[in-house]
Amino acid sequence: MTNSKKYHHGDLTKSLLDSASSLIKEHGVESLSMRKLADVVGVSRMAPYHHFKDKNALLCALAEKGFYEQEELLCQLLKKTLPTADLFKQYVHLYLEYAQQHSETYDLMYGRVIWKAGTPTDSLVAASRQTFKTWIDWVEKLQQENILPADNSALRIGQTTWASLHGLARFYLDGIYLDKEDLSGMVDQMIKNLCRSTH
Repeated sequence: MTNSKKYHHGDLTKSLLDSASSLIKEHGVESLSMRKLADVVGVSRMAPYHHFKDKNALLCALAEKGFYEQEELLCQLLKKTLPTADLFKQYVHLYLEYAQQHSETYDLMYGRVIWKAGTPTDSLVAASRQTFKTWIDWVEKLQQENILPADNSALRIGQTTWASLHGLARFYLDGIYLDKEDLSGMVDQMIKNLCRSTH
């Protein structure tokens, strides 16, 4: 089947990623194939392979995009002129909202499909490290401003704080806690547990 629609290289890459994201959101990662993706986008069956060598590479690209989106959330938040403690509280809520609204992408970013069962690409590893570095740099400032504990390195405090955020996100995504009010209360309490002071 021929499609008269013309794409620039970057446009097709974006279309493939957007369509792949929609497919896994509707039907799950297992249902995604390069062939189905080509049909949905309306290109030849071989066209996706010019951008992603296989399904694993495609999933890695989706996860990579997610990490940069997550980093951008933090960068945009830090542009606000609010007390640091308030910024931290907002970030916790933003982190969990991202996980809820992009659950399939979040699963790829932090799940076993890529990191344990698949093969992460170099660019995905770089994206995940960059996002984590941005987070750790901020954790160091949060320690300096007495928001987060300073009794250990920024790396260790950052790791354990992120683990708490991820754990709560997983509780929601896995269906253990689905009540939004209950989850909101847990978020508020988690912030109190993590912070030296709630200001």
